[in-house]
Amino acid sequence: MRRITITAVALAAAGASCLVGCGSGSHASASGPVHLKYLSLAWQTESIAANKQLVAEWNKSHPKIQVDYVQGSWDNIHDQLVTSFEGGTAPDIIADAADDIVGFAQQGYLADISGKIPASLKSDIPAQSWGTTTFGKGIYGVPFLQEPRMVIANRKLLQQAGVSLPSADHPWTWDQFDAAAKKLTHTTAGKTSYGVAWAMKSPVSATLNLSMGYGGQYLYKDGDKATVKFDAAEQAVPQHIHDEVNVDHSAAPQALGLSGSDVLPGFFAGQYAMVPLGMSYRQQVAQQAPKGFDWVALPAPVGTTADQGVSPQTLSVAATSGHQQESMQFLAFLLNPAHQATLARGDWMLPTSAQAAKDPALTTTQDDWKTGTGMQKDLVAEPAQAVNGYPEWKDKIATPAFQQYYSGKITLEQLSQKLVKDGNDVLAQNR
Repeated sequence: MRRITITAVALAAAGASCLVGCGSGSHASASGPVHLKYLSLAWQTESIAANKQLVAEWNKSHPKIQVDYVQGSWDNIHDQLVTSFEGGTAPDIIADAADDIVGFAQQGYLADISGKIPASLKSDIPAQSWGTTTFGKGIYGVPFLQEPRMVIANRKLLQQAGVSLPSADHPWTWDQFDAAAKKLTHTTAGKTSYGVAWAMKSPVSATLNLSMGYGGQYLYKDGDKATVKFDAAEQAVPQHIHDEVNVDHSAAPQALGLSGSDVLPGFFAGQYAMVPLGMSYRQQVAQQAPKGFDWVALPAPVGTTADQGVSPQTLSVAATSGHQQESMQFLAFLLNPAHQATLARGDWMLPTSAQAAKDPALTTTQDDWKTGTGMQKDLVAEPAQAVNGYPEWKDKIATPAFQQYYSGKITLEQLSQKLVKDGNDVLAQNR
């Protein structure tokens, strides 16, 4: 999840200045404790409080290994880290996301922690989650929070239209989702209320992750070489979204340029019956919806399988840290099952820990936590994120191409031309 608030921006400014100006990593005097810098990207009030409380607990029980909390921001974490790595001022422990640490790992900025992970932590996180931070033979981060896509819906509108609700065990297929969106769309006095609103200001992550349900990988690796493909498996999800907007007219065209937060006022006002968003948006809905607004979180539609790609939040250790073992000790403490459950609740996301996912607070029907945890078994590593050159392909090629296709400005064939031909040119430059 990469969202930012005004409060987080202010916090990030202070964190960024410390990140690049407070000296490099850990330190200790001849007689004093080791000090580790922990760069956190928690941004929600509950999550920041939980992180700081866990740091305080650690420091109280480990007088010889003290952790200094540094507040960072999702808004510009990549650029912050580039500056700190190149300047030799990187924190010991670094929060980021799996799709962003690939390049840092390949450039040698992150430590390979594969031989340092405690057995209890390694076994508690499923292999598919470790796959998101494993590049080559090394592991360069601990995946700890993940956010599947869900469909947040106005329950009243669905009931009035006679639309049956899916469950995590029996999700909608894409055809069923399309049909529900059409049934929920109607025009009264010249004003259209749409069945669905796709917030596609940043369309790549949603498209690629949902395409995993059809086996669509987009970027395929063959040794050190990667190529872009846009075959039937990759085309399926984009075609569904495109046709909802441009053929069925069941998806709001004005939502395509909006962020997830931007689309919520229209959702609350009844302009859209369903909004596909990340799981953590449930918090904004729960806290911002008008009194009496009846909402429900549903599983995302599925393709030939229920697989959905994710790029978990990660915690890595800087290669320049002089105290990598102590850093891993702190990570093992921070990410034990009970603490992962606490962090997941604070961010309204899923933990990767199998034990944490059993926490009663994460399996309750309240705020549809149970629907989210019911999807956990189907979450897989989105393979494109491990390809060198993916960030540039995403920003320069895929983002504008998907935006143009979803808005009906280019055809599927033209989309393929941009993604494949132009994309492979970009990937070739990054080999």
